[in-house]
Amino acid sequence: MKHNKTILLMMVCMVMLLCCPFAYSQEPTPDTPSGPEEAETPPSVELDVPSNVAAKDTPNDDGTSITVTWDIPPEDSGVVGYKILRNSDGGDFEEIGEQIAPLDTYDTKEKINKYKDSQIVKDTSHAYIVRAIGASETTAESQQTEAVIAKAQWFHTGKIPLFIAMIIFCTAIVGNIYYAKGGKDIFVRRIPGLEAVDEAIGRATEMGRSILYTTGLGGVSDVATIASMTILGQVARRTADYETPLRVPCRDPIVMNVLREMVKSSYLDEGRPDIYNEDNIFFITESQFAYAAGVDGMMLREKPAAIFLQGTFYAESLILAETGNSIGAIQIAGTDSEHQLPFFIAACDYTLIGEELYAASAYLSREPMLLGSLRGQDWGKLLIFVTMITGVVLELFGVNWITTLLQAVS
Repeated sequence: MKHNKTILLMMVCMVMLLCCPFAYSQEPTPDTPSGPEEAETPPSVELDVPSNVAAKDTPNDDGTSITVTWDIPPEDSGVVGYKILRNSDGGDFEEIGEQIAPLDTYDTKEKINKYKDSQIVKDTSHAYIVRAIGASETTAESQQTEAVIAKAQWFHTGKIPLFIAMIIFCTAIVGNIYYAKGGKDIFVRRIPGLEAVDEAIGRATEMGRSILYTTGLGGVSDVATIASMTILGQVARRTADYETPLRVPCRDPIVMNVLREMVKSSYLDEGRPDIYNEDNIFFITESQFAYAAGVDGMMLREKPAAIFLQGTFYAESLILAETGNSIGAIQIAGTDSEHQLPFFIAACDYTLIGEELYAASAYLSREPMLLGSLRGQDWGKLLIFVTMITGVVLELFGVNWITTLLQAVS
């Protein structure tokens, strides 16, 4: 029995010795995991070299850019972007553009790719190379373009429609000026705030009190301040006739000097230079709310019978208007700031809204040149309005030539 167990144990050991080499020599089958898979190396794709690469001076500019163009690659080209290289006066090529996706600069009109180089040196020749970039960082470079020197153009051909429109607009203005100078009556829509100017000045004269006029916080270059100056000139003419004191507090020293000359000229034109007093046009401060406080103090102390708030105003508008309203003065306000108009409308007797401020000088003076300019501008606005309405109607029917025209103008 003991010998049988020994023989059996020897047979098991021999089977194990024979099977182990066989097991370790087996190759893994497709279903047998063989550890981490190695990444497959993508097949190398030969990139298409950018074709028809050309550099030319950008048209209709001031000579500060050069445009590089090349053909769009086919879909299977393997190109994922481009890099633009440039040299100056035959020097070494340097990269000037970041990687650009193939269709980022695609021009749907000319069916080509474009790159506009706006960092050139004037009066210097520049040549370019377009480098195609593949998915695996492979590259393919085009041939070097011919050297180009950027030059400024005298006339922007894309703005010919705008030039024609300006000629029509100027013709309308000049024609209406000559029409007004010929003695023809030009109708101007009634503006209640301006018709009340004589009433306000007359009331101040009867009560023996002064008139307060402020041009706001704007500088001498602000359109609203310039319009306010012309209105002041007309108001000064009437105060000179009635010998009514006119007080003008200023925030800007330059505006103060201009207003002094305008008021002085108005008094001189009316033959009353003797009653002009430049101390009535004075500087307070450039600080916004300190200026508002100073003007409010004048209102409360002097209690003017009429107050003109004409020009550029900000957060102080309601402070000034409410103080003037509290003393019972006739207030005529005007501004082109849409944010301040509600305050003036609520607290003042009359308010000039937007362009009424610009038309005030023509309305008050009735001078032919100003009236003709005003009428010519209205004709231009009417032409623009008709063009817009016509363009919308044509777009509804699929006709877009007016839209294309306006795009070319921009």
